[in-house]
Amino acid sequence: MSYPPDPNNPYNQPQQPQQPPQPQPGYGYPQQAPPAAGYGYPQQQAYGYQPMPGTIQANNGYINIAQLGTVKIASMGQRFVARLIDFLAVGAVIALVMALGLAGSLGIVKDTEDCSTYSYGTVSYDDCIQQQNDAAAGLVGTMLIMIVVLSLFNLLYEWLMVSFVGATLGKMAMGLRVVKENTGRTPGLGGGFIRFIIPVVGGFLCYIGAVLVYLSPFFDNSGKLQGWHDRAAGTLVIKK
Repeated sequence: MSYPPDPNNPYNQPQQPQQPPQPQPGYGYPQQAPPAAGYGYPQQQAYGYQPMPGTIQANNGYINIAQLGTVKIASMGQRFVARLIDFLAVGAVIALVMALGLAGSLGIVKDTEDCSTYSYGTVSYDDCIQQQNDAAAGLVGTMLIMIVVLSLFNLLYEWLMVSFVGATLGKMAMGLRVVKENTGRTPGLGGGFIRFIIPVVGGFLCYIGAVLVYLSPFFDNSGKLQGWHDRAAGTLVIKK
């Protein structure tokens, strides 16, 4: 039995079965999730996202600090030269104070009379001995004053200059600056004192501890070259 030809297929060619219509995304149908960001897909930042100031790890010698932006971390070579300049500056002051103290001591010794020219037990001999005792006490007092002056100068030089200026003379000459890592400001009295006192305490062990503190930036694997004293004070040494 034959049928009239199909007007849509007059030559009776075989046709593929029609696929049922696929549901389109819209109301009542779940939409396909976008592909996860990864290889081959660019990652997009969320709207309004801004990078936080300060980074956990320095990148190629640079770091982002609040209120300062991206700054360069001071190298150990620059810090060594700055420390050498400070050593020479402090050494010059120490030499001057010692020279003045030595001159005063020599004057005291010179004015001391030789008691051997007097007979033992006489009033003149007793006065001479008393004069020598006074001279010895004056010499000890002069030495103590020198120690106090030098210690006070060393304390105020390193502590106060780093606290309020952010740099000693050596760091100024090398264009370096000590700043707080989280604010970018100068360390202040507290941070400056912590940063100063740790090497001083380490110096009590035959100065070995102080050397280790100054070399400790080499042990920092974050790239920020923070020494133990910097970590305790929350500071960084940067290149201005």
